[in-house]
Amino acid sequence: MTRGSEYGITVLRVTLGAVFVLHGYAAFFVFTPAGLTAFNASKGIPLPAITAWFIIGGHFAGGAMLLLGFLTRVGALLHVAIMGGAVYFVHLTQGFFLHGIIVDAAAGKAIVGGFEYALVLLLASLAVLLTGSGPVAVDSWRR
Repeated sequence: MTRGSEYGITVLRVTLGAVFVLHGYAAFFVFTPAGLTAFNASKGIPLPAITAWFIIGGHFAGGAMLLLGFLTRVGALLHVAIMGGAVYFVHLTQGFFLHGIIVDAAAGKAIVGGFEYALVLLLASLAVLLTGSGPVAVDSWRR
């Protein structure tokens, strides 16, 4: 692996970590655990309450692991599972490309559909899982 590619994986890891911590924040404080549980149930996701807490905890803890490069592969594995579920249970039937789906025309409410973004996060998490943390990480200092 070249020096540049080592730092490239660090950039990817830190970016994913920031994105996932913010997803955890949104899941807990904006959608709320009860709202996420109801959403999971509406999508037929097994054990919706347990899954909601797994998603919230996985995004917060796994995102922090990725940000710091601490137990990087564990953090990435959590997100491979979470984003794999998001692609399969939520976004796969919406088509590939991101697009708006109107949920309440009178109120002007829409959601984003399509699985391309979730798939990119899934595959980026898989790349970090396979590659590791890179040189600027707590993991590299522990070796």
